[in-house]
Amino acid sequence: MPAHPDYEEQVRDAFPELDAVTDDRLRERVVEAWVLGLRRGGWRDVEDVPYAWNIDEVSNVEHTRGVTEIAVESAAVQRTRHGAEVDTDAVIAACLLHDVGKCYEYVDHVDDDLVDPDPTYAGEVIPHSLSGYALAHEAGCPLAVQRAIPHFIGEIPDRTLEAELVKSANAASSNAITQATMGISLDEWVEEYSQTSG
Repeated sequence: MPAHPDYEEQVRDAFPELDAVTDDRLRERVVEAWVLGLRRGGWRDVEDVPYAWNIDEVSNVEHTRGVTEIAVESAAVQRTRHGAEVDTDAVIAACLLHDVGKCYEYVDHVDDDLVDPDPTYAGEVIPHSLSGYALAHEAGCPLAVQRAIPHFIGEIPDRTLEAELVKSANAASSNAITQATMGISLDEWVEEYSQTSG
């Protein structure tokens, strides 16, 4: 494992969707949150983070990019079809960060040569949607982005349109992945594996 991987370059290469964020400061904060997660998780490469603890055929990067694409397309429909005022920068940033917490949560589910985690942060104690929120907060992302990151089992009771776009895009991508890799829906995956994941 390289002593100091260039995480910033990895993140920029992995997520070309960053270029669609019009606010330069927000774009840099998204990169910063990923760099913090990767460094503390001790990952060799952003592409090594799996989509799920028991689904490594799909990377977290691939899933995150899919979620972002789905949400941006949905936002465009909501804007043109229904006149909704969607903060596209917040949607893209939140999509790109919605699973950054997997840098912490999934360190125990990959080969040891892929990670050298900092035990202060990494492990399964905190769900990735909450640690992702914390990383976005620490990196200085605006509240509109932070509150759209928690996406599982109603962690945020008062959800914005942007948060709903992230949540529904995540569900669409996740259902496609679990169906393609395991032949089951996301709900079936959660029901079957939520008790055994840690």
